[in-house]
Amino acid sequence: MRLYYSFITGIAGWIGVAYYEYLSLTPNEHTTEIAPSPEKKIVILTLLFLSWGINQIVNDYLGLKEDRVNAPHRPMVTGELNPLWALALTGILLLFTGCITWFYLEPVAIIFLVAGVLLNILYEYAKAHGILGNIVFGLMITMAPLYGGYACGPTGSTVLQPHRISVLLMVWLINALMTFYTYFKDYQGDKAAGKNTIIVKYGLEQSRVLAIVSAFLPTLLFLLLRLSGMHTTHLTTTFLILAGLTVFLQFWTGILYYKSPKGTKTYTSLVTNFRACACGQATLIALFNPDVAMWLFIFSYIFVGFLFDLHSNPRS
Repeated sequence: MRLYYSFITGIAGWIGVAYYEYLSLTPNEHTTEIAPSPEKKIVILTLLFLSWGINQIVNDYLGLKEDRVNAPHRPMVTGELNPLWALALTGILLLFTGCITWFYLEPVAIIFLVAGVLLNILYEYAKAHGILGNIVFGLMITMAPLYGGYACGPTGSTVLQPHRISVLLMVWLINALMTFYTYFKDYQGDKAAGKNTIIVKYGLEQSRVLAIVSAFLPTLLFLLLRLSGMHTTHLTTTFLILAGLTVFLQFWTGILYYKSPKGTKTYTSLVTNFRACACGQATLIALFNPDVAMWLFIFSYIFVGFLFDLHSNPRS
């Protein structure tokens, strides 16, 4: 399941939960949100943190061809993990998640659960078409905050609110950028399998320059959203501190891939890449709950590295 990835969907989903609680604590005449019980929050967040690992089985199965080059020691490639049994278990877990959502949480949240699964399948094919793969991947992860928010309870707030759209756009871009960096390690396998990712399309030399330039895209998007008036939430001191640290992590990720666009370091640099993504999402939570955001930022930074280091072979 590669649990270091669980912080990507887990923290993204926590944005939706934090936003829902924010709405419930700032009532107005249109508010129907009711703060979820601790038990319900635990269930929602558990499903969100495990959702990456469950979907990863489908992704690994569809990507077996390139993984034979990129990740030859993964259990599905070596035959240690039977693909059909793994897919069967994934189906059971998804059905179980759907039942929990329908009968215990909020039925409407199933829309985003199903959309996330379908986008995960679409992603494997979108990878073959340059930037489309990054667009689809980012969109897939935006299903996590939508699921997290709508699973919490009744809502009278529409998705199409400017400040909500602005946060979803940030989640989309942060994750699209994160998956762009992961393509460096997959360059040889993607090229052999005909997956025309950005890295394959432009080659390592041009892509290593793009690695630095694109590191600033989330910051530029956030500034554009503020200037356009789409995002008007008060920026707390905690948010500004965490945002500064996130920008550094994103920039450092770009530097790492500029310096080493191929070889072993494209795998070890993933830790910084995943930290930048998870911590960036934790920073967005500071817009609604600064105290929780600070703790999630710290925990994400520590445990992404800890869980990654548990793997003796980063290529697996």
